[in-house]
Amino acid sequence: MASEKLSSLANMLNDEGVITELYIPRKCSATNKLITSKDHGDSTIGSHFITACKSLGLLDLAHLFYFTQSRRPHVFICNSLIRAFSHSHNSHTPLSIYLHMLRNSILPYNFTYPFLLKSLSDLCEFKQGECVHTHVIKLGHHNDIYVLNSLLDVYASSGHIYLCRKLFDEFPKRDVVSWTVLIMGYRNVRKYDEALIAFEQMQYAGVIPNHVTMVNALAACANSGALEMGVWIHDFVKRNKWDMDVILGTSLIDMYGKCGRIEEGLTVFRSMKKKNTFTWNAVIQGLALAKSGDEALWWFNVMEQEGFKADQVTLVAVLLACSHAGFVDTGTRIFGAIVDGKYQFSPTVKHYACMVDIFARAGQLEEAFKCLNKMPYEPTKAIWGSLLAGGKAHGNLNLSEFAAWKLIELEPGNSTYYVLLSNLYAQMGRWSDVEKVREIMIDRGLKKDLGYSTVEFERHKLVDYLVS
Repeated sequence: MASEKLSSLANMLNDEGVITELYIPRKCSATNKLITSKDHGDSTIGSHFITACKSLGLLDLAHLFYFTQSRRPHVFICNSLIRAFSHSHNSHTPLSIYLHMLRNSILPYNFTYPFLLKSLSDLCEFKQGECVHTHVIKLGHHNDIYVLNSLLDVYASSGHIYLCRKLFDEFPKRDVVSWTVLIMGYRNVRKYDEALIAFEQMQYAGVIPNHVTMVNALAACANSGALEMGVWIHDFVKRNKWDMDVILGTSLIDMYGKCGRIEEGLTVFRSMKKKNTFTWNAVIQGLALAKSGDEALWWFNVMEQEGFKADQVTLVAVLLACSHAGFVDTGTRIFGAIVDGKYQFSPTVKHYACMVDIFARAGQLEEAFKCLNKMPYEPTKAIWGSLLAGGKAHGNLNLSEFAAWKLIELEPGNSTYYVLLSNLYAQMGRWSDVEKVREIMIDRGLKKDLGYSTVEFERHKLVDYLVS
């Protein structure tokens, strides 16, 4: 296989007219060194060679060649290698090439950094990104917008949103990429309100958003319930006659579904020429959240009939729909199909959480507990929340008490759970236990969260809070 690739490489170079400058012996093996008849440092030849190696999956060969034949290859060659490796599975190599450049006094310039920083962003290598940032300043490239945007992406992708914002505010100028990376950075750390504030500031600055900007802004709308802003974005898309591609359309459906307006989401869905599994997931999840269980299951059947393959997210949404609609038998059947391998993946903790909730809502508390004990995962907040709410709704307050203590074990610093437990004890008339819970809160320095002081234990309101 290796010799075939090398032969193909030789043919490609010959087609490019490079073979007179650079050739491979016919009887070479994967370990043979490449031989040059003239100047192997020629940047044009090098560009053809690296491109050919990349297309054949022989980038390691190009790397080996240039850094064994010469300790100081031309900076253009180094940049070409960094760029090629930044798109490969071996994202660590661009940094090693860059370090080789520094060790051998090959001076980087502005084109060196965007693809080097892309590889660091892909790996979330914050520390290395900081070091490269220092080099950028020392070498005077700190005013290059492409370099700055790439640095911004490193901080955003690694979750250091404070440094991301600090750098952004220092930019001499900002383009659509700068704003989009900032919005995406806020979204990644779940600061959705800040993401939308940045989006509004972008409008005031007169920068026109692109598709990527809108997708990230819509995600922030979806997760913060900012329906008004989401509708504005949809109107913007229609006014400017943007194509409703799969990603943008799916983002709109997701926003409408999570903001409680799934009918508008279905209108978007029907207008889309192309759809993928994510699009169908957004529809089914939106209907599940709207507690339209019958309709969610109907769309799930249509999805399968049209040949789309359900994934893990699809089945979580379907089971959630069964839970809200009280379809115990249907949910049990679908979960059994997951366990039996119909969908080619094992049930995740989220699928188990949905099943526990299905049983708990239906009052089948023993089945819910059996499901919990069978799963190969540690119970999550959502699972204990389902049991707590199920116990309360169906008169098993001892189960609710047990689940409440488990929630406290998971998050001992969350005052909400103590308040819920205290309210539960009050309902049971166990006033001494109410006082004990309050003493524990005082000892742990916790204060009663007024936002949750009136939380009701009505049928599964707590579960909806925990799952969200």
